[in-house]
Amino acid sequence: MKRNKSLLVFFISIFILVELSRGQNNRKTEVNVGVVTDVGTVLSDIDIKNLSLADFYSSRPQFQTRLIPNIADSRNDVVGAAAAAHFMIDIGQKSQVPIVSYSATSPSLTSLRSPYFFRATYEDSFQVNAISSIIKLFGWREVVIVYVDNTFGEGIMPHLTDALQEINVSNTIPFCNISQCH
Repeated sequence: MKRNKSLLVFFISIFILVELSRGQNNRKTEVNVGVVTDVGTVLSDIDIKNLSLADFYSSRPQFQTRLIPNIADSRNDVVGAAAAAHFMIDIGQKSQVPIVSYSATSPSLTSLRSPYFFRATYEDSFQVNAISSIIKLFGWREVVIVYVDNTFGEGIMPHLTDALQEINVSNTIPFCNISQCH
């Protein structure tokens, strides 16, 4: 009887140790992720639904890292959100946290000071085919190019000029940045 009691205590002790060690391995690591989007728009609602992290983690219980999205509303300010890239690059560099941008189209930002900044969008040159197709469709022969004189506006200019020359369209005021066009 004493031997059975000792075996029972031994197995209970082993069971408790196993459960305690499993409990330590099941600790989840939370990683906060900042998301800047236009809250309430169709696109942001789709983006937020695509972040169905609960579904992802429920089907993959072995994953120990949990992403916690912290969503901020850009209040439909596309330019402000894109212009924040410089600021975000600096923050990512200082904190050594990867920054992923879906709005920074200028390729010059990719190599700008930080290995922690990633552009997840097409660069400016991909937009010029659509722009030149619209101009060609309407039969316009002259256009005024208005752009912002910074990293974001300058990136598209050489590509747009080449695309317009290919369809024989001239720009009446070459390279008119916003401060010059008032």
